[in-house]
Order: sequence, then C-alpha cells, then structure tokens
Amino acid sequence: MGLPEYVKIVEVGPRDGLQNESISVPTSVKIELIERLSRAGLSVVESAAFVSPKWVPQMADHAAVMAGINKWPGVSYPALVPNMQGLIAALAAGVSEIAVFSSASESFSSRNTNCSIEQGLARFDEICVVAQASGVRVRGYISCVLGCPYEGSVEPDRVADIAAELLRMGCYEVSLGDTIGTGTPGKTRSLIEVVAGRVPLKNLAGHFHDTYGQALANAYSALECGISVLDSSVAGLGGCPYAPGASGNVASEDLLYMLNGMGIETGVDMDRLISAGNFICNFLGRPSGSRAARAFAANRT
Repeated sequence: MGLPEYVKIVEVGPRDGLQNESISVPTSVKIELIERLSRAGLSVVESAAFVSPKWVPQMADHAAVMAGINKWPGVSYPALVPNMQGLIAALAAGVSEIAVFSSASESFSSRNTNCSIEQGLARFDEICVVAQASGVRVRGYISCVLGCPYEGSVEPDRVADIAAELLRMGCYEVSLGDTIGTGTPGKTRSLIEVVAGRVPLKNLAGHFHDTYGQALANAYSALECGISVLDSSVAGLGGCPYAPGASGNVASEDLLYMLNGMGIETGVDMDRLISAGNFICNFLGRPSGSRAARAFAANRT
C-alpha cells in the first residue's frame, strides 16, 4: 500500500505531555501553549483531562483551560474523560470532543483506571451514549497495544477486540498506543494488520512512545500499513505515571520533519511548531526533547 498524501497530526502535548510533569504549569502557560500550537496549523490539540485532581494534579484546572482557549476555526480541542463525572464536567465546560481510554492489559487497566477492561468498556459505553446525545464527538485510546510493563507481550487479537468495541460504541477514531515504547516496526505492522481486520484503517491512529528509540520507525510502519493519523507531543513531552521507565511521546517536530521529507502534507508550520516547543521547555527549564528542534537551533547559531 502506498503512503498517504496527507497525515493528520493529533497534538497531545498539553494533556498527555504535561500530565506527568512535577512542576505545576499555570493555566495561563497551558493556554498560551495551546494557542501557539493552534497557530502552527495543527488541526487537533488535546487540551485537558477531566480527571480527579487527587490522581492527576496537573489537570486540576481543566475547566479554566477550556474556558480560556481562543478556539481557532477548524481546530478541535478534545479533552480526556475517564468516567461519567468527568463527562458531566466536560459538558459543563463546553467541550465539543472527548477521548476515552481503555487498555489492552488487565494489569495496566487495574492500576490506571482501577477497573478491569470489561468494566472500563461498560463505563465508556454509557459515556458514549450521553456524549453523542449531546452532540459531542468521541475518540478512543487503547494503551499497551505493543507491550505492558506488568504483563509483557500483548496479543493483537485482544487489541482488535477492544478497538472493534470502541468503534461499535461510536468512537469515530481509535488510537493504538504503544504506551511503554517497546514496539518495533515489524510488531507494529503485525498489530495493525490484525486490528484492520476488525476496524477500517480510516478509523485508526497510531500513538508511539520513544522509550527504545523506535517511535519514528513505528510511525513509518503504520504509514506503510495505511494509517493516516498519528499522535505526537511537542518537544517530546510525556510519559505515563503507571508505566515505569516509559519516555515521552514521539516529538511532533521530529514527526513533522519525517513527513515533510517524504512530501506528505500536514498543514503544520515547522518554525511555529518549534517555537511552541521552545516556549514550554523554557518554562519547564530544560532543553527540547525533539532532535529536529535541537538541530534547527544548532544550525541557526
């Protein structure tokens, strides 16, 4: 199968990227980051998570963030929702798109959401019904699709079953997440081939972490399989509190550099994207995790 002519980049930095930061990021900084990412041309910027502040303190200002965003035409600002309480809060905040998250690992599901995979899916089924009745779009995530920190390998058939269930509920897109970054291009291809037997490729996305330096290679493998939606995080921000040792998501700048080099359209401006990454890294007090951003900076000095 040929490579896609256009790839939609789903920017997850403001939510997935910041949620595990030990430094408290002010609401104003989050809003400015989202504004800069919107200005860069990204059509999807995941902006908040309506989760308990007890478990994810960084996302405690979710309603204020959503209220403060200058929503650009044609740009979606989804928020993560773990339960009905979170959905109610998201609806009150005027959220027009949400994301729900399952896991392909029972152990990870138990630690991350305090319930089994089956219980989580039943919860999301109810959320999807209410969300769609309210005119809110729903995207689905599946974590640990290529490996689990507690169980090791994960069967592709299990991932396919969950993806098909999320699609049945009404999720317009299901993102396959290599949460601990243990996947390789061959395993990525094998996984997508199995899942695509149950869910159309047009409804699938790839979400790769770079723990073992395989994120871009896995993204390329997904493109070869016919995937045309890829998640990434500006400056490579991210990680997961329930996945020990997992590094951040593939850096949006690095993904964009690869896609630009292949002549694949994204609508994203590299200079503005790098500027957004530098903005948040300057606040956090550390260099960008993007190799492309660091290389561009070195070549300009």
